[in-house]
Amino acid sequence: MPPSLTDRERELLALIREAPLSTPEELARRLGTSRGAVNVHVSNLIRKGALLGRGYVLAPDASPWVAVVGGANVDLKARTLAPAMPGTSNPGTVTQAPGGVARNVAENLARLGVDTRLVAAVGRDPQGEWLLAETERAGVDVRSVLRADGPTGTYAAVLDDQGELLLAVAAMGSMDALTPAALRERRGVLRGAAWVVADGNLSPETLTHLLALCAEASVPAVFEPVSEPKAARLLPALEAGLAPHMVTPNVGELGVLLGQAVPNTAQALREAAQALHARGIHTVWVRRGERGSLLSSPDGVAELPALPAAVTDVTGAGDAMLAAFLAARLSGAGPEEAARHGHAAAALTIESPHTVSPTLTPAAVRSRLAGA
Repeated sequence: MPPSLTDRERELLALIREAPLSTPEELARRLGTSRGAVNVHVSNLIRKGALLGRGYVLAPDASPWVAVVGGANVDLKARTLAPAMPGTSNPGTVTQAPGGVARNVAENLARLGVDTRLVAAVGRDPQGEWLLAETERAGVDVRSVLRADGPTGTYAAVLDDQGELLLAVAAMGSMDALTPAALRERRGVLRGAAWVVADGNLSPETLTHLLALCAEASVPAVFEPVSEPKAARLLPALEAGLAPHMVTPNVGELGVLLGQAVPNTAQALREAAQALHARGIHTVWVRRGERGSLLSSPDGVAELPALPAAVTDVTGAGDAMLAAFLAARLSGAGPEEAARHGHAAAALTIESPHTVSPTLTPAAVRSRLAGA
């Protein structure tokens, strides 16, 4: 971006990147200004070389980016100091951190050096301001995040003294604002992406619309189910013939996608993956916890072991796996090698008390792989 741009010109250019088909009236509404002022700014952007013409033809952006669409919320984690006792008060600790599967994937990608654009919805409240500030500080582009009426989403998790998840409650009402219309306003950032990641916090209608946008633009989409109940939100899209390029379920979520329980055996997982391939999904990456993962595509099937890790907190391991996989793919790695990067990132995350490890870097991933 030319360094001589004013703040308002930068803001307008960001909106045009998100939605290059916007009318001057739409841009004026989003900027809170007049159509005449937009036309003046457009003329300046053309003169400075940021736009190539009044049809909002953007100057080339050499950096491929990943657009991540879905949940962004405040994480509250309570952890017991001793083995948990149900039905009574347990001594423990409570921490607050930025969270949401899509937001976590985005931060992991940014920490791995990937240009990342987050499309999410947060409230117009202090929690939303804090969440956006923390996410941007980590290197994520948050200009496409929608500010919604109502409170910012909250995810409350209870962990035992070993860091294993006992129970979680997600209050994600702000996600209702992430509608098909909101995605259409941000279609530029989606259609120009190298990959689009969608999490299961999206409504079935919005997820289906997103996959349609990706199909029209030939952008590969990845669906991260988030949980077993939310995995079912992909089913209407599959029925409509809109399959994502890749899905990343655990074994339970895989069963939801197929409508029947799937045993955690290599043969059963292979057969389940083949059933999803038959529905148009190119790559199925099944997470098996301590047993590693199974990666299946039309090119073959690979079983990958989990890397040894001293468990501190398992929260966020799957988000790191997906981010490291995509970062490696963007760097030219094949799917199996990229999946190994994912396992290295998961091991680093499990050993951290943070949902997104602040020490996650490409060098840290390579070091963990070298020591495996």
